[in-house]
Order: sequence, then C-alpha cells, then structure tokens
Amino acid sequence: MEPFVFFGGKGGVGKTTVSCAYGLKCARDGHRTLVVSTDPAHSVTDVFDQPFGDSPRPVEGVDRLEAMQIDPEDEVTRHLDEIRQDLSEQVSASMVNEINRQLEMAHGTPGAYESALFDRFIEVMRNADDYDRVVFDTAPSGSTLRLLGLPDLLEDWIDRLMYKRRTSIDLFEKAAVGNNEPRRVMEGDPVLARLEERKSFFEFAGSALHDDAAFFLVLNPDELSVNETRRSIADIREKDLAVRGLVANKLTPSPDPDENGRGARYLRERVATEEERLETIRSEFEPPLVAEIGWRSSEVKGDLLDDVAAELDIATAVEPPTHV
Repeated sequence: MEPFVFFGGKGGVGKTTVSCAYGLKCARDGHRTLVVSTDPAHSVTDVFDQPFGDSPRPVEGVDRLEAMQIDPEDEVTRHLDEIRQDLSEQVSASMVNEINRQLEMAHGTPGAYESALFDRFIEVMRNADDYDRVVFDTAPSGSTLRLLGLPDLLEDWIDRLMYKRRTSIDLFEKAAVGNNEPRRVMEGDPVLARLEERKSFFEFAGSALHDDAAFFLVLNPDELSVNETRRSIADIREKDLAVRGLVANKLTPSPDPDENGRGARYLRERVATEEERLETIRSEFEPPLVAEIGWRSSEVKGDLLDDVAAELDIATAVEPPTHV
C-alpha cells in the first residue's frame, strides 16, 4: 500500500470512523501512523474521545498512532493571510487596500476553501518523515474531487502566469536601456521566484497523488449513496487516479431466525434490499468491496473501533514514498 491513504464519500456515510479504524489497524500492525481529518461534522475528536487540533497529537492508549483535526475556516484565514503578506511585499502601498478588499471577498468562496485545504494536505505529505502512513479523512465527495483536480488545473495556470511575467519583464528590459546596456531584472525577480516555487509545489502534489496515494470510497447501502459513488469513481478516473476499494458501511443487522414480529419483518426486508444493492456493487463496480460493516448499537469508539478495524480488508504494509 502507498504511504498516503485517502477515504472519501458522500457526507454522513462514516468516512471518519473508517479512517480512524484503518489508522488504528496500521498502528496495531507496527506502523507509525497519522490520521488527518478535515470534516468538522464528525471529527477524530469524537472517535478517539479526546481533543485534537491543528498539530499532530498522540492518541491515548494506542502506540504509534497520532491524529490531527484541521479546521477549514482557520485554514482559509491562514491561507489568505499568507497571500496578503506575499502580495503586500510586491505592490505599492496604494494597492494594499484593494488587495485586502479582494481577499475579504474571496474568503467565503469554494475556491478559497479547496485551495487552502489542498495546500495543507500537500504540506502534511511533504513533511511526513515521522510517519510510515498518513490517513486522510476528507470532506464530502464534491469538495474532495475538486481538490484532487487542482494540481493539473493550477500547474497550467501557473505556467500562463509565468509566461506573462517573463514577457512583461522582457519588454521592460528592452525599453529600459541606459548607457546602451539593457537593464536586467529577469534574474532575481521576486514575483517570478514565487511563481517558480508554486509550480514546484503543484508538480510535487500531482506526482505524489498519482504515485504515492491510494483512494478508497465509503458508501452506505442506499440508492443515493450508491449512485454518488458510481459518479465519484468515474470522476476520479478522469483525473488519472484510481479507486483502490469500496467500504460498505452501516449495513442493517439480520434478526434471529425465530423472530417474526413487525420489527423483524422490517429488518429482513431492509437486509434483502441492501443485499441487492451490494450485489450491484460487486457486479457492476470495478473497485472491489474491501469491507462490509454493520450498524453498531452505540458510537464506534474504543473496542468497537478495533472491531471495525478488523473488518477492513485493506493491506497495511507500507511502500516507501517516491516523491517525498
């Protein structure tokens, strides 16, 4: 298995539980593991029953396992503040107020959210020397798919910006001739240097996601979840990535054979319907089902998390990264 493992899926399907269970499984097998969550709706704090923040912290009672909870709002603010600082150093004082106004307008946009989380994901991947495996509990499908598509999109965008910047500098150099010598400003240009840095960042991100990351989708046995999973598989494939496996979560338990009351009949009908959907997944979906996890009567934490970890048929042995 690759060192970086992403769990995605529709909101509410149980991505955080599955991510934490797989992280626990890796740690129990002797691998230094970090679980990273960006989903505020159901956080690693709930699963491990202890607070986590922006920096990795050991999970109490589990050797070799750490976790962190990235707050998307805080990350967007930090991301835009860094942009503000970079730009303020490169433009005239008269432009600073306009920059601040534009960045305030950008704060609430989906693009700012995905760009900030993308930068943080890649930052964690680039600085993962202390870990054998990093497990990412991602936001609901739409946001995650946009995030995975950013490297190719932003590499092309940076290339265009660099071309325009070089053209602008070249024209300036040709016009600014003193004592018959051109005024050379291409070398050492801070804007061009920053663009080169970002290009390198996106090149690393694209390579790492393609070569060092594995993707799994979590779904529930209902029609909406199955249909969204089908679309997500196709969308991820379009990005030249592959879904390694599917995790069916929250399956209805079967009643005992001697139960014949109204509740038992309802459960049998529901189990039969879910089995039909699982059979559709097995026969029509290319990625295999790597786990079929039933409903628990209480929150999945503690010993129950170990039970879920045991149901995940996902390898834990780690291949060394090729791009870190």
